[in-house]
Amino acid sequence: MAPNEELWIPLVDEPIGTVLEELQAQDPEIGRLVAGPRRTLAFKTFSYVKVGLLLGELLVDSDVATDDDGSWVEKLLREPATRDRVRALMREIADEIAADASYDDDAVPGDDVRERFRAFAKKLRTE
Repeated sequence: MAPNEELWIPLVDEPIGTVLEELQAQDPEIGRLVAGPRRTLAFKTFSYVKVGLLLGELLVDSDVATDDDGSWVEKLLREPATRDRVRALMREIADEIAADASYDDDAVPGDDVRERFRAFAKKLRTE
């Protein structure tokens, strides 16, 4: 990576990110609850972590075949009960974020914040 390139960390990790986007699209209320950059970032972050943990627990408790018929996440989510649990968890996360006043300031970061982040990222790369 060139020294002046900005560092971007993708929020979508396959296959969990794809599944979460699909389930969120099926519940438009989630989008309304987490509107704005700060709420969206918090929602995606907490959803990926909490849903990933839930699916990991279910993987330990389930026998998932190791064939070429989809990822283990896709196989777990073929079960309607699992999809319902994930939907409920996502809605719970959206409700919590919507109720949290600390996300009310959805201002876009200014140049000073971006420059501090760039300096921090450069420092990490040199260590």
